[in-house]
Amino acid sequence: MTLLPPTELRKVSEQAAFPSPVALTYLFNRFQPSQETVVLLLAVLIGGGSGMGVVTFHYLIELIHRLMLENVMGAIGGWGAWTLACIPILGGLIVGLMRWRTQDFGPGLSSLIAASQKGEIKRQLRPVTKMIAAAVSLGSGSSLGPEGPSVEIGASFGMLLSVVLQVSRERQRLLLGAGAAAGLAAGFNAPIAGVFFALEVVLGATSFATSAVSVVLLAAVVAALIAQIGLGAQPAFTLPVYQVRSPLELPLYLGLGLWASLVSLTYTQSIRLLKATFAGKVPGFAWLGKIPKPIHPILGGAIVGAVALYLPQILGIGYETVEAMLQDVEFSLQLLLLLLVAKLAMTAISAGSGFVGGVFAPAMFLGASLGSAYAKILANLAPTISDFMAAPPAYAMVGMAAVLAASVRAPLTAILLLFELTRDYRIVLPLMAAVGLSVWLVERIKPTSNSSSNLQQIGLSDLKDEQAEIAQQIMVEEAMHPCPKKLLATMQVIEAALEMIRDRARSALVVNEVGQLVGIVSLEDINRALCAWQNYPDSSEEVKRNLSNQMLKDICTTDILYAWQDELLSEALDRMAVRGLHQLPVVARDNPEQILGLLEREEIALTCKVAVMRRNFRHYLPVATKPDVVISQ
Repeated sequence: MTLLPPTELRKVSEQAAFPSPVALTYLFNRFQPSQETVVLLLAVLIGGGSGMGVVTFHYLIELIHRLMLENVMGAIGGWGAWTLACIPILGGLIVGLMRWRTQDFGPGLSSLIAASQKGEIKRQLRPVTKMIAAAVSLGSGSSLGPEGPSVEIGASFGMLLSVVLQVSRERQRLLLGAGAAAGLAAGFNAPIAGVFFALEVVLGATSFATSAVSVVLLAAVVAALIAQIGLGAQPAFTLPVYQVRSPLELPLYLGLGLWASLVSLTYTQSIRLLKATFAGKVPGFAWLGKIPKPIHPILGGAIVGAVALYLPQILGIGYETVEAMLQDVEFSLQLLLLLLVAKLAMTAISAGSGFVGGVFAPAMFLGASLGSAYAKILANLAPTISDFMAAPPAYAMVGMAAVLAASVRAPLTAILLLFELTRDYRIVLPLMAAVGLSVWLVERIKPTSNSSSNLQQIGLSDLKDEQAEIAQQIMVEEAMHPCPKKLLATMQVIEAALEMIRDRARSALVVNEVGQLVGIVSLEDINRALCAWQNYPDSSEEVKRNLSNQMLKDICTTDILYAWQDELLSEALDRMAVRGLHQLPVVARDNPEQILGLLEREEIALTCKVAVMRRNFRHYLPVATKPDVVISQ
């Protein structure tokens, strides 16, 4: 980690506008602690700052909620019950004015993750402005949740500290994850779920390293401790004791997981659709895109307010309604289904119109409604199985986790979150069954794997969006190696190993005497064969004799995938990701045995980076200069 490099080496960008923590930097330079110690100290700072920010955020929501419902409603409530619709409209007016004044509330969590991968922030960090806008949105009744802003408060604080201290890109992403974990831990009073959220969503499944876990864990613990001091030690929900009626009940929870996947898909797609609708990108709604963006929250508030006249339960975060479902307060089946549909639609409208908030709380509201309705439907359709079923609150709890997990694609976070809230181990089995099935179905129906994620898997995390676009334009012919290493199938393994070591070749194409493709062999294949003979319980002379008789055709991979020179690079990349391959032979379409080249991960990475640089550098070259010019020295 580098703290405050010399002025002449610093990058000139928006990041330079952040103040320099001179005292903190002086202490680091004075005592020269190790990198691990510095990162742990920063984790404590992030946890403390995030915890205090979340506590302030919750008090601000409560303050605005009280002002809206007590002061404003007290003044206009005498005009009639219809005045309740004025509260979301007033909130939309305030949020619209803030949008008109600031234009942008700063990057969201996905944008912060992308910024940590690219190494630069294109949008100014405004955690305080976003916190106020979210508090106004939630306090005035928009159908969103506080957990998303809480996570973004912590993530923004971690990103801000990493930018100010000029840490490396790896440390920046780690501190971002620590901030996200701290925000979720403080928001839900669930530090374990916060840690797994950061490791699963922010850092990715490949970052479960000891150093990452320790930093994220420390930040989450500090944030949760401060939240308990400021907000109390009680969990977000008071859940009933889970009852196991019969092991035969498990298939019923699998059915709940199936419905949860459908609800979560409808939920996430509705949010995307309404955002596109308010942007004027949906046919028939182009007129909405011509309306100034500061007006959109007012329109959204009017719609939410009108629906709230008939279903006031959809207003705001909705924790009281969820708690009532979990405490087995009587809800009719018709009301549960109506709340499910209305909450889903109002959340999409709130998010699409420009209100600020998260999707966690609405997802849990939808899951609780779905679970309760599911249990009642089963009891009505088959009264004989009601004796073997748990009460509707149990299905509401499992439904909460299943819809949440499938919506945010974070199954471990959802399972641990509900386990932390219930503190009951007996609920884990139905939780795992429903959550696992819902997430699996969502991945099958709407997979997240794409060229961008495949680029990231092969080490192209820098400028990922640009490279994903480039991969959709470049042909395989531009990235392949036209003269790959070729070895005869009858060559001995030892000779092939010596030749590949001499040429520093990672892989080679195995061909027959007439040059036709037989298979592909890598250094790993050869090393595996050598190690197998070394462990063979024979004399060294016997090993040498067996090795001298073993040929490449005996160890090479003959069941291989191909690439064609006239296909898009992104298509070949997707094919490589299916099996986790490092290379693909490029062959003729009409003759798969005719070798045209070799496509390797390293060449793909280099080609994409060069293409991005060429496109960006083109603007600085004279008009007469060709785009494929090579600049030396």
